[in-house]
Parts: sequence; structure tokens; C-alpha cells
Amino acid sequence: MKVSIYSNNGQSSRKVAAALHRGLTAGGVEIDSLNPDIVVTVGGDGTLLSAFHHYTDRLDKIRFVGIHTGHLGFYTDWRDYEVNDLIQSLVQDNGQSVSYPLLTIQVDYADGTQSDQALALNESTIKKVSGTMVADVYIKGEFFESFRGDGLCISTPTGSTAYNKSVGGAVINPRFNAIQMAEIASINNLVFRTLGSPLIIPDDEWIRIEPTESAGNVLMCDQLSIEGRPVKAITYRIAQQRISFAEYRHTHFWQRVETSFIGRERP
Repeated sequence: MKVSIYSNNGQSSRKVAAALHRGLTAGGVEIDSLNPDIVVTVGGDGTLLSAFHHYTDRLDKIRFVGIHTGHLGFYTDWRDYEVNDLIQSLVQDNGQSVSYPLLTIQVDYADGTQSDQALALNESTIKKVSGTMVADVYIKGEFFESFRGDGLCISTPTGSTAYNKSVGGAVINPRFNAIQMAEIASINNLVFRTLGSPLIIPDDEWIRIEPTESAGNVLMCDQLSIEGRPVKAITYRIAQQRISFAEYRHTHFWQRVETSFIGRERP
């Protein structure tokens, strides 16, 4: 088995990564950042998102494990003081895993240049740099509504606990193969009207957003941005690829939600 250690630049993360490297090497595990079987991220959810985008071309071949060295991470199952326990689990790995849905994004440009394709683990947002964003929304090819407001957020089930939740979206268990669209500060009055509620879309449907103005939009894919090019339309659907995590003690989804957002002591 080959393992990649993907760490942020924080002092505590570098210390944990060094200890992990020493322990895995001593246990006979090969360290390989080019063709790993498992990617261990050291840092937090941001580090795991960065690693995900770094290895998107190998998602069918790798599993992820996250160690958090700061605040509690949603994707990170291990704490920085549990390095030895994780090393033991990696040395005894038997291939167990759990997988989650991803979001695929196709961006068509008004200047006729080649479309872009991207994957998101959490979400994608489309906003206007200044002023109100106006866009037509289509679901499975049928016109649904004209949106006016700050923007729209399309998220995966695991990403439903991130930016989507902060703009009033629902939290979705990742066992559902679905995507969600939530409005960001929509304008609803006697003249303009949208549904005003999050939409949950099954895996056999898709969302297409067509801004009325192709220039001045900012499109985000997790931490990455696409701007400066005239966007004609963005199409979102469930990706064929999925992300897999090594399930040594992978925390149940609702336990993650409870720990991250409620945090009360258990009886």
C-alpha cells in the first residue's frame, strides 16, 4: 500500500505530518505522493478540499483520511494526538471505505470558447461582482424561474453542511444521491418572485443557470474561482465519480452534524 501525506503549512500540521511519515515508514508503508492508494490530509477541511482537487484524476483509485490539527473538521475523523492509532490502522488496512456523491459542473462561455468541466466536493456558487445577479433557472431542461438576488449556491449532500447551511439550505444525508440549490439573498416582492426555498434535485435531473449578463460574474467551485470570462450558462448534476474515505472508524453523518453544530454533552 502507498500513502500520500498532504499537509498544510501550519507548525502543528507539519509536526504531525513528520511523525506520521516516520511511523508509516517504520511500519513498512511506502510514502508516494504521485500514485497513492490512500491520501492522509493533515490540517482541516480546507486541507482536505485542496487534496481532493489535487487528486481529482485519481478518485477511482484512492481513499482519503483526514487528521485535524485545529478546530474540529467535518471531514476529518482523527485528532492530532491520535497519530499512533491512525498509523496502526493504516498498517493493518484491509480496503474498507465509504463513498459520498460529488457535483459536476459544466461552464459554457458566451465568447464561444471551449466549455470547462469541474468537480466539487462541497458546493459551487455563482454571484455577480457588483449589483444584482439576474439569471434564468432551468431544471431538467425546463424553465423554472427567473432569479434576482446576490447569487445561487448548488451543493452536494456533504456540502449541505457548509455554505449551503449558512444561506438557509437543508442538511442532506449523503446516502441520498442528490444535489441542492439554495438562494443567496433573493429579491421577492410584488414585481419579482422566486420559489424562495431550497430545491433538492435527484440524480436523473440537472440544473442549468443562465445569467442574463454574461460578464461580471464570479463562479466558485469549492475554494477555486472562475472569473473574468463571460459565462453563458452553468450546468450542474450529480457526478459519476464519488469520493471515498478509508472507513477505519468513519464517523456517522448525523454524529458529525451533531458534533459540529450542536456539541452538547451526551447523557
